[in-house]
Amino acid sequence: MNGSPTITFSRTSTMRNLAAIVSMGESFHFLCLLTRSFCSFPSFLPLDPDPPDYELPLLLHSILSQPNWQKHPSLPKLIPSISPSHVHSLFSLNPYLLPQTALDFSYWVSKKPNFKHSVFSYSALLNILVTNKFFGPAEKIRLAMIKSPSSIHESRFVLGLLREMNKNDELHSNFKLTLRSYNFLLMSLSKFLMIDEMKTVYSEMLNDKVSPNIFTWNTMVNAYCKIGNVVEAQLYVTKIVQAGLSPDTFTFTSLILGHCRNKDVDSAFRVFKVMPDKGYRRNEVSYTNLIHGLCEAGRLDEAIQLFESMEEDFCYPTVRTYTVIISGLCEAGKKSEGMNLFEEMSRKGCAPNVHTYTVIIDSLCKDNKIDEARKLLDRMLGKGLVPNVVTYNVLIDGYCKHGLMEAALEVLGMMESNNCCPNDRTYNELIAGFCKKNVHKAMSFLDKMLELKLVPTVVTYNSLIHGQCKAGQLDSAFRLLDMMRENGLVPDQWTYSILIDSLCKVDRVEEARILFDSLKEKSLKANEVIYTALIDGYCKVGKVEDACSLLDRMLSEDCIPNPCTYNALIDGLCNSKKMKEALLMVEKMVGFGVKPTVHTYTILIEHMLKEGCFDHAHRTLDQLISSGCQPDLFTYTAFIHAFGGAGRLKEAEDMMIRMKEEGIFPDSLTYTLLIDAYGCLGLMHSAFDVLKCMFDAGCEPSHHTYSFLIKHLSKKQGTNNDSPAVNLVSNAKLVNHADVWNTMEFDTALELFEKMLQHGCVPNVNTYSKLIIGLCKVGRFEVAQRLFDHMREQGISPSEDTYNSLLSCCCELGMYDDAMMVVDVMMNSGQLPCLESYKQLVCGLYGEGNKEKADVVFLKLLRCGYNSDEVAWKILVDGLLKKGLADRCSELLGLMEKMGCQLHPNTYSMLIDGLEGT
Repeated sequence: MNGSPTITFSRTSTMRNLAAIVSMGESFHFLCLLTRSFCSFPSFLPLDPDPPDYELPLLLHSILSQPNWQKHPSLPKLIPSISPSHVHSLFSLNPYLLPQTALDFSYWVSKKPNFKHSVFSYSALLNILVTNKFFGPAEKIRLAMIKSPSSIHESRFVLGLLREMNKNDELHSNFKLTLRSYNFLLMSLSKFLMIDEMKTVYSEMLNDKVSPNIFTWNTMVNAYCKIGNVVEAQLYVTKIVQAGLSPDTFTFTSLILGHCRNKDVDSAFRVFKVMPDKGYRRNEVSYTNLIHGLCEAGRLDEAIQLFESMEEDFCYPTVRTYTVIISGLCEAGKKSEGMNLFEEMSRKGCAPNVHTYTVIIDSLCKDNKIDEARKLLDRMLGKGLVPNVVTYNVLIDGYCKHGLMEAALEVLGMMESNNCCPNDRTYNELIAGFCKKNVHKAMSFLDKMLELKLVPTVVTYNSLIHGQCKAGQLDSAFRLLDMMRENGLVPDQWTYSILIDSLCKVDRVEEARILFDSLKEKSLKANEVIYTALIDGYCKVGKVEDACSLLDRMLSEDCIPNPCTYNALIDGLCNSKKMKEALLMVEKMVGFGVKPTVHTYTILIEHMLKEGCFDHAHRTLDQLISSGCQPDLFTYTAFIHAFGGAGRLKEAEDMMIRMKEEGIFPDSLTYTLLIDAYGCLGLMHSAFDVLKCMFDAGCEPSHHTYSFLIKHLSKKQGTNNDSPAVNLVSNAKLVNHADVWNTMEFDTALELFEKMLQHGCVPNVNTYSKLIIGLCKVGRFEVAQRLFDHMREQGISPSEDTYNSLLSCCCELGMYDDAMMVVDVMMNSGQLPCLESYKQLVCGLYGEGNKEKADVVFLKLLRCGYNSDEVAWKILVDGLLKKGLADRCSELLGLMEKMGCQLHPNTYSMLIDGLEGT
């Protein structure tokens, strides 16, 4: 470790402030100590990974230099601030501190609440003791240090230090590693599965003429068994026998573990059964290892049987045994049985531990019972148990998967306040969650990861790329791809499937094909997901022949199409009015051993209904059911859509009743189609009754829902039942919502609210938001603003989407002062303005010559916690450079640098190329 420059700088910096801490006499004495040689072993005293402020170690040294230092009046105030890093600095900067004083202080500080020595503080103390030949206490400290590593890094540090000391000539035989030290060292290395290091240490032990004992060999056996290497473990079992000793219960229990880790449960069972015959008692760990192996192998019934037979062998389930079997039950879908066992263990006096609670919380989250999972966390805390990073991650992941991001952030805050450091998985889960709703927030967590020296993985970037694509920001997605490569990460099949699918969704199929063809040179083989995305893309733009040829290529490359692949082709053929070919594709699908899914049948049904072939559609529905599939939401919605469009409302209603009886609940589209069908026939009372059903079911109306209601409220009343029915099959897709929002007045909204209230539907934030967003999309800012004011008068807080729509509208209309007011309100309420609108605002202000306002707006943006690279991409590159405002771009880049924004090298290169090209 090259730490010398840092040491020199730290000392110089601290010495300038020393007079504020100690008297001149003490300062001079201490400065003299700092200039003297450290000790005989400088190479194994590196800087602490988290170097502290050196003021406190200097003050502690001043106190320890005085007699009766324990009674010094300053100590009680300092105790809460003393960390292991401070103790490490105290000892390493003062190697000539009296050894007894150092030892006494080490013991004294270790008794203080929340203090725990680190390997680094132990190593610095050990240096002092060994230098002063305090070998007895030094041996105890050495053992304590060997036991203390909390990571592979720390374990490697201890190993290197012990090797340095063990071969040091000055120590001769006075402080060589003992058998006990070697055994504890092997155990410590085993904890982190550092098998190669263990093998080397074992050889060094023999070279030192230290004879292994049963503990040594058992540690080696157990380590190899942890990684499932039973063959190597058996070699050490042989050494036990060759030494005239007998393997014991620990040996056999390790072998059970090894066979289970090697997925050879039958061999584990044989070892388990032979133990009593050889005179060795099976213990709780023997049972638990085998039960765990059986659960992992999916042999849950045998695991339960073994669990229930433990008492016959005078063994009683431990908390780990219960946790293993509970986990097995939950993973097998027997969650109620797992929960029952969880409650039973407490009644039997076996208190669940953190791991047990984590298993149950994870199971509840996966079962969509997030509120119960949170209550269980509170119960766990109430029992004095401290959740670990895995526990918090499980709950954060649960909230993120359900889109409850505020709750996820609350758990993150709790985690940090309880001094539990988030890890890369924590941030990956948060990033994935925010990518569904707010990609800017997700990008800000990438910055947070880097601040905490956590390394983003392929999973991290894939989530962000997916989030940018979902937000329609494909340029940003490809920039993340470049950044990912620059960071030494290799994009995988999932990365390219996201990009190819996203390009296809915006009809950029030829670009998707170029990216697809480039996979070969990247040594990546396209999988069925990538093929399906491109096939679907070709079908969507009407190039069904290209899609079919891609299917042939897929088959020739032994990439097996899945149902989604065939469904994309069947849909494409149906859209091209080739129903006969679509049905032949179904036959081809079956011929290749791929079973049609409910979606396959639904595609056919939907197109038959569009053509008015109701009888054919019903026969296909019967075929769907006879094939073993069950109609789903989309199947029923297709029928409701068609019946409504044909004016056959009774049949549409019957289909709605039937789907509910089958336990399938309508979604927003299903309700909206029925609302429009009633509206088309002038049955507005029935339409609002359906809206009430939506509200009661907790189904959020979409902008289509409100658009149809407004359209029907605005048209002349008096439509009778025998008027021509609207073809609703195409109506939902082809209705021009812009016409609705362009003609809607504020009074229309008030009439909508009145009708809603008459039917028991109270307008809420979603109602106002959908109307305001619709109006803003067509530039109706005045009406949108009146609705916004009305919303606030009702005591409803606008959503982030509402503010962003107003902001975008202001920018589109060149109302930059109003846009700045919206930005201020958003920031004051902790909401993030969309960067696309921010780009329009900054560029618009510069375009009007309002440089001062633009600079102020940009500075506010930099304080909001956006990802610096994303700000540079959207505002500087996509905004200012594309508008030819290179000087302004250069100035704002300077502002970013002054504010401490860290840009990726790729982003800098992009900016430099852009500036030089203008």
